[in-house]
Amino acid sequence: MPRSASSQPTEVELEILQILWDAGPLALSQLCEKIRARRPVATTTVATMLKVMLNKNLVRRARVARGSLWSARLSRKSTTSGMLSGLVDRLFNGSAQTLVAHLIEEGRLTAAQRREILDLIKNGRGETP
Repeated sequence: MPRSASSQPTEVELEILQILWDAGPLALSQLCEKIRARRPVATTTVATMLKVMLNKNLVRRARVARGSLWSARLSRKSTTSGMLSGLVDRLFNGSAQTLVAHLIEEGRLTAAQRREILDLIKNGRGETP
């Protein structure tokens, strides 16, 4: 049975979104240049990915005199929140506490990071001091 299309970005789509969040609106050629600084990729591949992302409402296209400018439709924060909520739901039965416990048990958090988390908890609602 085929899976339904996800509105969440794939790993490659997330790479494109991160570039767009950092750089702002870019032409296809500029986006390809930034991706190529990390790894080889064909322009046609990036163009296809952008079309898929446009259909998923992950990016927007603004027509300009010589082509299009591409930008992220959603903010980094809202995308991160949605993806993290999905991860917590799927892997940790909706328990953020279990996620944090897992990170601590696996040694993924340094002492400084654990102190920062404690400070966030003490100050309430994730607000930094």
